Amino acid sequence: MSRTIQITVDAHDPRALSVFWRDALGYVIPAPPGASGDGDPLTAWDDFLAKIGVPEEQWNSSSAVQDPDGTGPRLFFQQAGAEKAGKNRLHLDVRAAPGLQGDERMAALEAECTRLVGLGATRIRRYEPAPPLDAGHIVLTDPEGNEFCLD
Repeated sequence: MSRTIQITVDAHDPRALSVFWRDALGYVIPAPPGASGDGDPLTAWDDFLAKIGVPEEQWNSSSAVQDPDGTGPRLFFQQAGAEKAGKNRLHLDVRAAPGLQGDERMAALEAECTRLVGLGATRIRRYEPAPPLDAGHIVLTDPEGNEFCLD
């Protein structure tokens, strides 16, 4: 029997990082328990946390995004004080050009890279296609320095 997964990311600012990944992936921020899902989910979370008595300084201790279609993994961001010490041992691959090859693939990756940089990502490097094993990809970091690839 298969299992579903949630990917958990340590973050300094879980809310901001969840907004970046929401926009990067086309995901949504789920509404809090009992909320209709209409309106701004971040405001709904603030209202919910205030209502149940969570101190305001704890409102940004975690945040999440999920695939609106329910097929992709949920991403959960939890506040952590430790600084990132080195290269990620695990990273996300954002599939921005499935089925494309050569110049068409790299043009699609470049367009998506430009969009993500506009959202706050940082471009690190581009790897040219090296058939037959590498179709080419671009390495970026999210706003908190977590590496990911466009492939």
